[in-house]
Amino acid sequence: MSSRCASVSKIIPFSCVDGPGSRLTLFLQGCNLRCKSCHNPWTMGRCNDCGECAVHCPHDALSFQAGRVYWQETLCQQCDTCLKMCPQQATPMAQTMSVEEVIKQVARAAPFIEGITVSGGEATTQLPFICELFTQLKATPALSHLTCLVDSNGELGIPGWEKLLPVCDGVMVDLKAWNSSVHQRLTGRGNERIKASIRWLAEHQRLAELRLLTIPEETDYLSSIEPLSEFIHSLGEITVRLNAFHAHGVYSEAREWRSAHAGDVEPLAQALQNQGINQVILPALYL
Repeated sequence: MSSRCASVSKIIPFSCVDGPGSRLTLFLQGCNLRCKSCHNPWTMGRCNDCGECAVHCPHDALSFQAGRVYWQETLCQQCDTCLKMCPQQATPMAQTMSVEEVIKQVARAAPFIEGITVSGGEATTQLPFICELFTQLKATPALSHLTCLVDSNGELGIPGWEKLLPVCDGVMVDLKAWNSSVHQRLTGRGNERIKASIRWLAEHQRLAELRLLTIPEETDYLSSIEPLSEFIHSLGEITVRLNAFHAHGVYSEAREWRSAHAGDVEPLAQALQNQGINQVILPALYL
């Protein structure tokens, strides 16, 4: 068995929003984009033990000892003060977990789930861990029936996807904007690499879902509907999930952005259907 480890932000044993059916969702710490719209912005960075969070913790759940930040779970009240104060957009509550430790949690949940989804942050920033985790799951008879999915921003290069291909059942990818300049403004990077990932995953039957996040007055899907639709058609029969931006939990200027409602999302769905794209999923609810 491997001793490979990863920085884990959170584990949700039972989730119905991170892929088909009930799934265990593993959120890894760290991301290579800086999306203004991120609903989990504290998963972007890695703790550098600066101690800023320990100074402001109102419940003394954090302490600074020998140059390290220590989190005491028994004292923590989940007030999120540390998340709001962190200059690294990280969490002192992230845990280093081995493949074996994660598999033990999966085994406990296995009778009640259909699979596991690795998310983030950006899951693929810890690619060797994911590859080893999925390999071990596939090799464990009692767990081999579980589907292994990745929720990704698509920034991984093709050589990385090639490593993941043999043990991954599917990848859900976000395309934050159509034009690279808009994507740069919203995430800090352009999207040509992401489009290449989407194409490659579709060609290899691993694109489980293409996700489009509607941010009123910010995203450019409707104004680019023809090239966007042509791109989606080139991928074959895929599912397109439309998500609605909401400002809850976001940082910086995005806190002032208007949340998306049905009147913002449904015109995009209709425009895609008018272009012959019929496998479109609307948000289950709007906040």
